[in-house]
Amino acid sequence: MRGRLAWWGAPVLVAVLLLGGCGTPRSGDLGPAPTAPPSSAAPTGGAEPPPTPVAEPTTPPADRPPRPAASASTGTRRPDPVTIELWYVRAGLLVPTRRTRPATVATSRLALTELAAGPTPAEAGTGMTTLLPTGVEVTRIADGVATLRLPAVGDPVTRRLREAQVVWTLTQFPTVRQVRLDGAAPLGRADYADLLPPIVVTGPIPGERVSAPLVVTGTAGVFEATVSVRVLDAAGREVATGFGTASCGSGCRGGYRVVLGWRALREQKGRVEVYEVSARDGARINTVAVPVVLAPGT
Repeated sequence: MRGRLAWWGAPVLVAVLLLGGCGTPRSGDLGPAPTAPPSSAAPTGGAEPPPTPVAEPTTPPADRPPRPAASASTGTRRPDPVTIELWYVRAGLLVPTRRTRPATVATSRLALTELAAGPTPAEAGTGMTTLLPTGVEVTRIADGVATLRLPAVGDPVTRRLREAQVVWTLTQFPTVRQVRLDGAAPLGRADYADLLPPIVVTGPIPGERVSAPLVVTGTAGVFEATVSVRVLDAAGREVATGFGTASCGSGCRGGYRVVLGWRALREQKGRVEVYEVSARDGARINTVAVPVVLAPGT
């Protein structure tokens, strides 16, 4: 065929199919916030998990002294700190937070000690509390089962919440799959799954200093698996909004990850709100508010 066919500026259209339900978590931008739209795009790749602490083996914690820190004079590298997850109680349900402490081989003792010590002022300000008394220790870990005894308590609701705190805290360790309490049959996380709120926020934690891009993580069992997030400044103005889809849809619980950015602002107190949009009237429901310190954005 004669003649010349020229193509100038041919448009290319790329269609992206987003999978919901029980597929891979996804997140997106809800558009500009009223005062300061986010300026950072979500980075690719997954969030780096915190260092995984390892529970001590079968020897009782009382017989296992903490590993001594390496001396600077020897040139030996000091052990990395350990980050542990603690499950407290708020409004009759379980809520998580974290602590970073010096490395120790007695991680179950450390976890129970921190759990009994109770929440920080920032955490207590959100309603967190602990029902675990001091002095509770694991006596044995064998075949994936940690054994311990809890002081008696008359109220069955308090007793079950206390048990749930212990089970969910100890089973974060790879050597503990279940917990045997007071000689009864071993119990796992599934035995207390009904004590989780519709939305659980694992990060950020109350009082944390955060910067953009901010990664918000947790689990949820909400309508169509859609979790919404907004960041508020000290005056209550929205500085960022977004949404994410949990890895499991309605009727089951899945993990979510939402990344948000905001424009430059002065360092100030703020709040991260994670919520579900009501299918009935579009209202925010099941809201979890996390007080934070907002670092200046870029």
